[in-house]
Amino acid sequence: MKKFQGTGVAIVTPFLSNTQVDYAALENLINYLIYGGVEYLVVQGTTGESVTLNKKEKAEVLEFVKEKVNKRVPIVLGHGGNDTQALVDGFANYNFTGVDAILSVSPYYSKPIQEGVYRHYMMVADASPVPVILYNVPGRTGSNMLPDTTLKLAHNHSNIIGIKEAAGSLDQVSKLLLGRPEGFLVISGDDTLALPHVAIGGDGVISVIANAYPKQFSEMIRLGLAGDLKAAAPMHLNLFNFTELLFAEGNPGGIKAALKLMNICGDAVRMPLWNVSDGLVAKLKAEIERIG
Repeated sequence: MKKFQGTGVAIVTPFLSNTQVDYAALENLINYLIYGGVEYLVVQGTTGESVTLNKKEKAEVLEFVKEKVNKRVPIVLGHGGNDTQALVDGFANYNFTGVDAILSVSPYYSKPIQEGVYRHYMMVADASPVPVILYNVPGRTGSNMLPDTTLKLAHNHSNIIGIKEAAGSLDQVSKLLLGRPEGFLVISGDDTLALPHVAIGGDGVISVIANAYPKQFSEMIRLGLAGDLKAAAPMHLNLFNFTELLFAEGNPGGIKAALKLMNICGDAVRMPLWNVSDGLVAKLKAEIERIG
């Protein structure tokens, strides 16, 4: 699945001050990212505040993104949760024409055992009309999908094509790279680890920071994939402090604050999220001015 190698962007969902979807800003963001050279877009992931979009909004946002992307880059739809049957039934809520894959987060809150995670994904992959990218993010789900479980899924279901791995562990990434079947994608879910991840054989990143710096970040990843770490490493270091600031008071509050400072979209979020502090905004502004 070479179309998913490189930089995918977990795009924000811009809101107006009344928290209705800001479609004009969403179109602006889509064009900014595509002109910035990213390889694909991920819509309605965590960064897109999918949990506070209702069914109607989710369908409308997806259709809008497909229309404005107009086949210029692949599209991945976030479709995950902790109710397996609801996820399977929920495929009927979308028109999958123009959707290249789904990104499905490991079941959260319930903390299923590894066998439960395995069977959950097997059911989702059986039902999905498009390929499935797994998503392991223990910091949000409360449980870690172990490499053995991921590899079992990779070997046992042809519709499971990769994983966004965000456990924050290069040891875990290494185990996946050692045991994966041919063609199975191991994608970073941690912006600060994206270049090291690629350097040891990973396939790229699904990024938050690339909402703000698509050109710089995607070029860094392309250099890393090409093995030119001498050129890529300074780019990683140049963006490192900014990336840490983005997550200092939670995501997507940080990236939306940055995007507002860059005049790309507003910073409104839906509750229970809240805007980041004035102090963090000042630090982000200083980093944006430094980076240029």
